[in-house]
Formats: sequence, structure tokens, C-alpha cells
Amino acid sequence: MTIPRLELCACVLGAQLVSAVCRALRCAISHKIFWTDSSIVLTWLSMRCDRLKTFVANRVGTILESTDISEWRHVPTSCNPADLASRGLDVSAPPQMDLWWNGPKFLKESKNEWPALFNHRHPTDDLPEIKINLVNTSKNMIQTLIHFDRYSNLRILQRACAYILRFVLNCRNKPNKKNGILQPDELINSFETLVRLAQKDSFSTELATIDNKGVLSPNNPLISLSPFIDDKGILRVGGRLNYSCQIYDKRHPMLLHAKHKLTKLLFQQEHLRLLHAAPQLLLSTVREFVWPIAGRDLARATVRQCIVCRRASAKMLAPMMGALPSQRVDPDFPFISAGIDFCGPFLITDRKGRGCKISKCYMCVFVCLRYKCLHLEAVSDLTKEAFILSLRRFISRRGKPKEIFCDNGRNFVSASKEITEFVNSHADGVGGFLSSEGIDFKFQPAYAPHFGGLWEASVKSAKFHLKRILDNTHCTFEELATLFNQIEAILNSRPLCPLSSSPDDLAPLTPGHFLIGRPLTSLPSPNYMQLSTSRLNRYQHLEQIRQHFWNRWQLEYLNELQQRHKWRVPARSIQNGDLVLLKDENIPPMQWRTGRVINLFPGKDNIVRVAEIKTSTGVYRRGLRYLCPLLDTAEDSSLEANASKAPEDVKDL
Repeated sequence: MTIPRLELCACVLGAQLVSAVCRALRCAISHKIFWTDSSIVLTWLSMRCDRLKTFVANRVGTILESTDISEWRHVPTSCNPADLASRGLDVSAPPQMDLWWNGPKFLKESKNEWPALFNHRHPTDDLPEIKINLVNTSKNMIQTLIHFDRYSNLRILQRACAYILRFVLNCRNKPNKKNGILQPDELINSFETLVRLAQKDSFSTELATIDNKGVLSPNNPLISLSPFIDDKGILRVGGRLNYSCQIYDKRHPMLLHAKHKLTKLLFQQEHLRLLHAAPQLLLSTVREFVWPIAGRDLARATVRQCIVCRRASAKMLAPMMGALPSQRVDPDFPFISAGIDFCGPFLITDRKGRGCKISKCYMCVFVCLRYKCLHLEAVSDLTKEAFILSLRRFISRRGKPKEIFCDNGRNFVSASKEITEFVNSHADGVGGFLSSEGIDFKFQPAYAPHFGGLWEASVKSAKFHLKRILDNTHCTFEELATLFNQIEAILNSRPLCPLSSSPDDLAPLTPGHFLIGRPLTSLPSPNYMQLSTSRLNRYQHLEQIRQHFWNRWQLEYLNELQQRHKWRVPARSIQNGDLVLLKDENIPPMQWRTGRVINLFPGKDNIVRVAEIKTSTGVYRRGLRYLCPLLDTAEDSSLEANASKAPEDVKDL
């Protein structure tokens, strides 16, 4: 809507308002005067309606139905109170406020003092409404209209530029206008235009030097490419392939800089067109027609910033291996601190012969954190009740543990809740006893099996023997329980430390040494290691032998735990607010949930190994080994720092 048409609509509104006021007064109005400062509207009112456009003619007819052309007068803009409202008014200006409240001063004078009547009959009465189309044909028009930072897709940018060029061409060549969809030659011309604009931003000095027949500085990164300007004004690579049979764009690709927005959009488009190609393939494809300065860094950054590629090649965080807890290095009774895990299922039969029913059975593994002693229990199912029964059998044979470490299995959580409810319901009678000798359940984070590497390795060792013995055989429950006990004896006979090749060394230290000679209710005994064997009675001599095992455990086994066999260096630190993927081994990487870090849990060594993640479905606590950072701001900023390293690309010539 143009300004004159808006003023015409205002005149229509004024005429309708006067008609409504006259009807409401219920008296004869002899004379009416309408004031407007639009000379164009007054000219339209004095013209023939058939000479006007439909929009203007309809509104002029509406005005002339209720008013007469002689009732319309022209008011100078300086005397129009309506302009004060439309243009804004400073209330501290007294002269203008007087115009607003009292109107123009000439209204208080006689009609002879009013502004001269407008000449309604224009000499060009027969001329229709004139429209003027201004076309800026300067060379900087496209540069003014196209802003690279406003676009995130090269295809949209290229088509927008193509339509602008078509509009300019149609204005210059009206008889042969182009319509319809964009043709390939128009898109190619559009891309070349965008390249020229990008080169003016990145290589303005080089363009001026080459255009003036000058020579580039020896330190200029383009000097080894022998650049030249073609007949279209595009800076191209001269190179050494002039006599090659390749096409012109391959022999002399266009020059672009990796810092420019157009180059980044080009790499993103080619990366998607090549179905998320790797950096090397992406760079080689782009160099078919464009030679990007520092293109290798931009290719890596494009692949690194692609969310789809980041999901498909997700790399988990690997914080440095933590120090061993006191439960692993301080001497104490076996199974005082134990870890639990389940494995299976194993198929068992209710009886031998025909008509037997096949059911499932599981193995519950108890491992001592200090001496790697194993206790295997056969469990009929994975329920809370079955786990508690296996725990009671374990306590009856190995003694009551002080603390149990386990994962977040539902049966473990249920047992922990039941024990907690039992303690709370009997707090008056046995609260003091349970607080000192009760079992403390400690759960590791969900989906973090490396937190329980000791019992996970024990499960692996037990299944190593079971797979070779059972094969496809279906045992009864008693046979399978016996097999578990035999495997338990074998695993408890493994050496705790590497064997020595010397024949004079003692027998290797095994977990079985720490399972012999201790009653379930025995208390720690005095140290007999410094006393002579001849001075000791038989009981003290047995205690000295048992303490000898502990001494060897401290001297031989503990030294083997000093080294970190993996995760030796600190990984990249994760921060609150980082966007991460939650690894799930049961689904493909493209379906892993995305979340944001909201809380971190550092250990005693101030190294974060557990984080709290907020997703669309809730808040989860996960170990960093199962988190993959999606965006790395430190890596993304490396492109700007390395963009000027052109010699790396120049070497490929």
C-alpha cells in the first residue's frame, strides 16, 4: 500500500465520519468543508473515474457520493494538526500544542484569509495514475541485497541471487523476459556472482594487485598458486596443469578462503550431497571446481560439526582411571567388602529322560574386593526373593559382609529397599546392632559397568569355563550348582600376581589362601610375624602362617595394583550445559538420546566420572564412559586459528 492510497483511505473515513455526525445531529447542515494536505488525493477527486485504477476509482466514487468536490480544500502541512499525531509530538513545545488544541489560526479569520483554493482541474486531466519503477543497475546492487550471514543453506542463497539477476535482466530486456523455473545456466551464473562477491571480501588486496599487473608478495599464501583473473572477473588458480586434458574448472579452480561464509556453506552442501562424506573425500570433491585456502581444516570442521556424523562416530569420554578405594588395599577378612553380579541364563531341566521341562537358571557371583575370592550361587530366577535367599546362603558360608557393591539391577534395588524397610520397622529393638553390623548396599551409576570391573571380570572368567563344559547340555539344578562350586574352586586357585620363573620361589599366592582357617565369628588376632616359630603354640603357629599370607599379599599383590593399565591421561573435561549423547548398546547410535549436562560429581581426586543428564524424558545419572559430547567448542574454534595455514594445502599441488 502506497502513501497516496493510504491518504485516500483516510479521506474515505473522513467523509463517512461526517455523514454519521450529520445523521446524529438531526438538523440541517448547510455547509461542510474537508481539509487534506494530499494534493494527489485532490487530483484524483477531480479526475474521471474511468481514468483511474480500480482501487482508486472505487474509493473516489465513495467519497463523491456523500460530498461535493467543492467542499474539499488543501491545508499546508505546517498547519495540519493531524501530522502532530502521525509524526509524534514533544509535549514541551507550546506552539505545536496550541495547534493541536485550537487548530490552525487561519480558521479564526474570514474566508478570504484562508489558503487559496486548490486548482482541481489539472492540465493533465486525461492522464491515468503514473507508476514509476526505479531499477538500480549499479554493480554494487547484488552486494547490497545479498548478505551471506543471513543464509544457512547454499541452495537458497544461490537461488535468491539467481532471481535477483533474472529481475535485472528482465528490466533491461523487456521484450525477452524470462519466466518459469530457474535454468542451469542461471544457477551457474548466480554461483559465479557469489564467488566474485566472496573474493572481494577475502582477496581485495590480491585482486587489486593482479588487476594492476602487479606481482604478489613472496610471503603471500597465494603466490605458489599463480592466481589470475579470468574474463568474468573471477580469481582462479594458475597452477601447473595448463596442458592437462581436464576441464577448465578442474585445471583452474576458483579461489575461496575457508573463513568466508560462502565457503562454509559450500562444504556443508557437498557434505550432505555426498551422503556425509569423510574430510578427504569432501575436500577432493570441492577442489574439482573451487580451491579453498585452508580447506583441509574446513573439511575436518564440517564433518566434526555435522550432528549426524557426530552421532554415527560418537567417541565416549574416558576420564583418568581413579585411585583404588580402601576396600581394595587395606587387609581384612575375606568378603568383608564384596561385589555382586548376575550372569546367565542357563537352561536346566527338572529331570532326566523324556518329557523333561526346560527352564532358566542364573548364576550369582560374589567377589571379595581385597583378595578376589569368588563365591558362586545358583539362583532359580531374577527376583527379589531369590536374591535374598542366595544372599543368606552366602552369609551362612562366608560370613556377613560389611558392605556390598552392585549395579542398578532391579533385584538388587528391591533387596536394598526391603532391608531398609526391615531396619526402619525394627529400629527400637535392633537398631543399634544393625547400625554397626548391618549390610551397606552401594549402587554404581546406571549403564556404567566399568565401575564394577572386578566382578564383571569375575563373570567373564566363570563363563569362560561354563561355555566349554556345558555347550548345549541341559543339567538339573543340582548338577549345575555342583558345577558352579567346582568352577569356584578353580577360580579361587588362580595366582594373584605373575608367576616367577625361579624354582626356589614359594608357591604362588592365590585367593584360596585367604579362605582357610577363619571361623565366621573370629576376631582379628595379635601379630605373630616377628616371633620365633619355636616359641609359638599350634594355634599361634597357624595364625602366623595366615598372617604370612597377608604379608605376601601386601608385598607382592598390592604392588601389581599400582599401575594404570588404561585411561592413563585425563580426558577432555566436561562442563555444565554441554550437549551430550547417552550411549545405549541396545539401539543404533542415531537413536541415542540427546541431553544436557546439569550436574557433575567429582571423586576424591577431583576428577569427574559421573554426570547428571537432563533429557526430554527425564533426568538420568550416567558414567562419563557412556557419554559422547556432541559439540566441542575448543575444536570448533580451531578453524579460525588454523585458517591462515595455507602451505598445507599448497603442498598438494
